[in-house]
This record gives sequence, C-alpha cells and structure tokens, in this order.
Amino acid sequence: MVLAIRGGRVLPMTVDEHGHDQRWESGVVLVGDDGKIVEVGPVEQVQIPEGAQVIDASGKVVTPGFIDAHTHVGIGEMGVGREGADTNETTDPVTPHVRAIDATYPGDSAFADALAAGITAVNIMPGSANVIGGLAVLVKTHGTRIDDMVVRNPSGLKAAMGENPKRTYGDQKKMPSTRLGIAALMREHLVRASNYLLKREAAELLNDPTKPFERDLKLEVIGMVLRKEIPVRWHAHRSDDIMTALRIRDEFGFDMVLDHATEAHLLVDELLRRNIPAVVGPTLTARYKVELKGRTLSTPAILVREGVKVALTTDHWVVPVQYLPVALIMAVKAGLDPDQALKLVTINPAEIMGVSDRIGCLAPGRDADLVIWSGDPLDIYQRPEQVYVNGRRVYEYSGEAPPARPDY
Repeated sequence: MVLAIRGGRVLPMTVDEHGHDQRWESGVVLVGDDGKIVEVGPVEQVQIPEGAQVIDASGKVVTPGFIDAHTHVGIGEMGVGREGADTNETTDPVTPHVRAIDATYPGDSAFADALAAGITAVNIMPGSANVIGGLAVLVKTHGTRIDDMVVRNPSGLKAAMGENPKRTYGDQKKMPSTRLGIAALMREHLVRASNYLLKREAAELLNDPTKPFERDLKLEVIGMVLRKEIPVRWHAHRSDDIMTALRIRDEFGFDMVLDHATEAHLLVDELLRRNIPAVVGPTLTARYKVELKGRTLSTPAILVREGVKVALTTDHWVVPVQYLPVALIMAVKAGLDPDQALKLVTINPAEIMGVSDRIGCLAPGRDADLVIWSGDPLDIYQRPEQVYVNGRRVYEYSGEAPPARPDY
C-alpha cells in the first residue's frame, strides 16, 4: 500500500534546478510499498493515489532520518560491561582486517535510543586504540539481523593519531609509544600494501597454478584504501595530528575523512585545498584530555562557513547517540547557520559516506527513512513523533521511555 505523509512542513535536503534548497510549508511525501520514496513536493502538486494510507502531518515537520557518521553503537554495548566491549582489538597496533560488522549486536539498547531520537542510520567504527583499527560498517538502526541492516560495508578503514594508540601500546612497552611511532607504522603498512598489490598483479599475470599467491588479509584491506575503494576514517583531534594525517595522505594519495576534527578550525585552508570532509565531535564533553584543550562548539560553524563539508558525531558511547540532535542545536547556538544545520546530520554524512543515492534526503528512489517531528528539530522542546525506516513505522512517541529493545 502506498503511504502518503501529508500537510507537514517538508525539509527534504534536496536542491532545485537552480541549486536552491527545497522546502515546502505544506508538502507530501509519497512512499511506495517497496519502502522507497515515490514523490515529494507541495500538496497542490502531488497527487495522492486512491486507497493510499494517509498520515496527517499538519503542524509537524518532516525530515530525512538523521545519520550519526561515527559511533560505536552495537560493538560497545550499553549496560553490559566487559562482555559487550568489542570496540578495540588491543593485542596488535595494526588490525585493518577486523570488521565492525562481526561484533555488532542489534539488540544493543542504543539502537532503540537512536530511533527514538530520529536517527535512522549510524556508522559503526572500531575504536581508536590502534594505529589502524579495522573496517567500519554503516547500518540502519532498525532490525534484528545486522546483515539486513547494512547500507554500506565496509564504509571505511579506521585509523588513529594521537594519545590513544600511544597510551595503549606504550603501556605494553610496544611500538607506538610516541606520535613518531604512529606515523611510522602507518607509512610502513601502506608501503607493504603497495608492494603486496604489485606482487598480486604480477601473480595474476603469470597465472601459474603451481605457484599460488599467498594472501594477506591485513594488506588486502589496506590495498582497498590505496585503490580508493574505501576512505581512511582518521581519528585526529589536535592540529599537529591532523597535519600528520594530511601529510601521509598526500604521500600515498588515498581518500580520507577527518574524524573528530577538534582543532580543524585552525586548518580550514588545508582541508579545502585537499577537499577533505570533517566529521566533528563529540562536542558535548568536557576538555578531559590534552587533545581536547582546543575544543569549541564553534568548530562546525567555522568549517561550514568556509566551505568544508561537515557532519556531526556523538562518538557514542562517549556521548550517547540520542544526543545527536542536542549537539546540532548547540552548534547552532555557537554560530552554525540554522538553514544549513540539518544537512550536518542528513545529506552531508550520506555524501561523505557515499550513500546519498539511498539515504540522507527525501527524493524519489531513496529509502523512505524519515521522521515526523512535533515541531522544528532545532528547538530543544520538540521531539520525533513518528520514525520510519524503509517506509515502515518503527517508532511512535507515546509519552514513555523507549523500550530497551524495540518491538520488531
């Protein structure tokens, strides 16, 4: 059955033929029975088919589902302790071959919290204890089997600069114990992977069954980066660490996304020159470590104003995922243009992760992941009243706290 959400203020995160942001004070979103958006537009132009299920959204606001571009939802399970702590494989500083999807539990209560906050997709990352931490996965926040929830897998290769790898392996009397060691290990494994790709190509040309090529899962993954199949998702807070990441990126020519980006406002020209996007956050924290001394809520506003593509992150569980809308509101209070703000949690993260053909906006052919808000999402007093994933209503506000695990 076709679903029609009618009469609400629709903010689709799309542009018209002149490049202007579209929005309709009274709009319609038509959803097909395949869970895809069929049509979006003003009420006077969209014809609602006979027999469609009509949801009256008058007085409400309709947006795409929010996306948190950097989380540990499902692999750092809430309220479980050591048994649910699968974020970091801290036995080796270089673990590119570990995969977040292999440790993600859909029953983590954070998925329900995310849905209740209007967040319909999260990028799940290994942690930052390692120089190279492993493969990320982008998933919907509704489902019982993680493989059915995947939007993109892998969605990037996690790497980390700074204090976390230093502390983790310095305490074990291993390399790296310094920033010098972090950069050296990263370069060493990029060179190894480059050599590995050349050897594999040579073996494929020879095609000699008596000399089978010996695979190396670590180097195969890094090879995906060198071949620009996935970006490096690089954890870096301080400006010196950001510059080291950019320096290595320039040497090897791969794609990267700057994650956390705490002092990225000091390096706007460097990011713009390389067209590097920034996933900023978590911003709702104290300056609890040396790398956060330069943290300011104004970073998203500065970067957006200068033309850097920006998304926001809670870094859940560092800040619980349901506070992503709060982080967005605080960024607006710190100078972020309200007309640009919703892009940081919808179309921008979708574009950064290469999935804007599926999620991040309300447009024909996209997945019908959307939220009906009680009012302006940038108003702290407003809330998601209904949340849809793939055209199915998966959350409805009842005045009570969401269950620890949604009723699927």
